[in-house]
Amino acid sequence: MTTVLISGASVAGPALALNLCGRGFDVTVVERAPALRPGGHAVDVRGVALDVADRMGILAELQAMRTRMRGMSMLDADGNELFRSEEYAASSGRLDSPDLEVLREDLTGLLHARTVAAGVEYVFDDTVTALTETAGGVRVEFQHGAPRDFDLVVGADGLHSTTRRLAFGPEEDFVHHLGVYVAVYTMENILDLDEWQVWVQAPGAGGGIYPARGNTELRVNLGFESAPIEGFHRDRDAQRKELARRYEGLGWEFPRLIEGALAAPDFYCDAMAQVKMDTWTRGRTTLLGDAGYCPSPLSGQGTSLALVGAWVLAEELGRASVPEALTAYETRMRPFAEINQALVANQPGSPEADAAITHAKFAITL
Repeated sequence: MTTVLISGASVAGPALALNLCGRGFDVTVVERAPALRPGGHAVDVRGVALDVADRMGILAELQAMRTRMRGMSMLDADGNELFRSEEYAASSGRLDSPDLEVLREDLTGLLHARTVAAGVEYVFDDTVTALTETAGGVRVEFQHGAPRDFDLVVGADGLHSTTRRLAFGPEEDFVHHLGVYVAVYTMENILDLDEWQVWVQAPGAGGGIYPARGNTELRVNLGFESAPIEGFHRDRDAQRKELARRYEGLGWEFPRLIEGALAAPDFYCDAMAQVKMDTWTRGRTTLLGDAGYCPSPLSGQGTSLALVGAWVLAEELGRASVPEALTAYETRMRPFAEINQALVANQPGSPEADAAITHAKFAITL
């Protein structure tokens, strides 16, 4: 039986694990965090990713857990409404679209539950520290666990992928900063939003706020323009302080929203960036999702790319040897990934982005 180590337990990794379960693979998922990460923004399942979700057997559950919005308002920095829409929401696009928006933690929870039930091994609170190619496999060393041998290693560990660094080289060779940082966190619904999104434009900053869990809480997304800040992505205290500094002196409800950021246990902040590589595979190590071809949340396509990539990789592994499968995976996925990365030029959900997503469907064959 082919043994596979997947690094990362967000969306791409567990999606691949689920797709491999029915194909006779022995799968282990290692995750740096001590448990599934809570919180996070709403994510979209669009276009061909809906077909993948259907084939994975999770589409009905995603439809049941989708977010429900009546519309959105766009405000200026003082809270004055610039426009509103009951046909469109900035986070998800047209409200009558078949595309699905779900909370990230609901999707990861669903994938985790399905894979655990299928016998996938999860190792939390650990990470890969070294990869050594052997005859027909990879020797993997861990921060805490004993070394193990696998037939294949898949890095599904996100924008700051440890797997990518170990197998391909330093992050700065592949990660392209887009000039913006975004913080995401949960707090109580201090704005009394009722299935309604509020987006705010301020000089050099701004973001979106929308309710979740039956309007009992808010998911807050606050961004600010900035050049890359070295070492920022793992320093939560520095992130909170920088966010507070960037929003200091702004009016409307920003002071209360920043208070929420300082207290939120699920606070997360990172750069808007893309990953671009000439190849995603080295030997028997390959990359999946954001680790290899992050389009950035500005594209609105990161989750869809992860789901489609997981399906294609599993399908190729199910019908060829590991080296042949990895070549076929990249051949099929690269045009689709590149088209989706180009979407950053368009507002997610806009007519231009919708047209590009429709075009992207023809760049991949399931």
